[in-house]
Amino acid sequence: METKKIPTRNGFGEEIVALGKENKDILVVDIDIGKSCKTGDFRKALPEQYLNVGIAEQNGAGVAAGLATCGKIPFVVTYAAFGSMRICEMIRQEIAYPNLNVKIACSHGGLTPANDGASHQAIEDMGILRTIPNMTVCMPADAVAARKLVRAAAETYGPVYLRFTRDAVPVIYDDSAEFTLGKANLLRDGKDIAILANGDTVHLALKAAEQLAAEGIQARVLDFHTIKPLDEAAVNACIDEIGSIITVEDHNILNGLGSAVAEIVAERGKGRMKRIGVQDQFGQSAPYERLLEMNGITVENIIAQAKRLIAAE
Repeated sequence: METKKIPTRNGFGEEIVALGKENKDILVVDIDIGKSCKTGDFRKALPEQYLNVGIAEQNGAGVAAGLATCGKIPFVVTYAAFGSMRICEMIRQEIAYPNLNVKIACSHGGLTPANDGASHQAIEDMGILRTIPNMTVCMPADAVAARKLVRAAAETYGPVYLRFTRDAVPVIYDDSAEFTLGKANLLRDGKDIAILANGDTVHLALKAAEQLAAEGIQARVLDFHTIKPLDEAAVNACIDEIGSIITVEDHNILNGLGSAVAEIVAERGKGRMKRIGVQDQFGQSAPYERLLEMNGITVENIIAQAKRLIAAE
């Protein structure tokens, strides 16, 4: 049976409507791209809780900060490239520094903008924002996780950056799945290799684990949907119980999930690891799957790297 595929931005669009109906203090501050970011249903259902500030990302961040000081819970909605870099100073100075309850909800994360080209492919966003104090940074693996994590973000005080995909990705969770910001989800246990992934690469990690199992190699697969705060206990368990770790992400290998895990491995002074992700290079206009292949973000490479690490033990 073919796996159902849904863009994670769709999960956001569904859940923000439900949250807005439950809580009149939840607002959407749209940066004029509601069609792409799936806020159209919110605008229609809850027009008094919806603001479109136009193509003015920096102004949107300032408006959201002001609303938060009045007890509102604003979601600034735009593309990841703009919601992380164009308004980075405003996020730092106006939202994170005063620790305001603002959520930055961004579609088009990573390489999923594909044919839109490098200008729209946010490969640096999570790494940039995880260096800002008070920020929580996460990326759901599928549409179900998106709904759950959007709700968790709304119920957690403080700045949160939520990153979604434009392209459809396989649904791996069912509605009974539970999510806590800062706590990784164990999807498969194993003793030979640990594969830590997030966002649209989680399904690749699971496929690699299945193929490795057919060869007698048992992989532990963890969904690190939150890279800040990182689940350090889960990383330490992988170091102590397994020793070999692979990180997989649709993000620059610098300062993303791989770097966050490597920091813990380095401080522990034990364990081996390999980072799989965007190879510190800009994307280009090409199909999404081709862009992943160009950076080694594939099931085949995960398997190859797993075997190399195990052989080096």
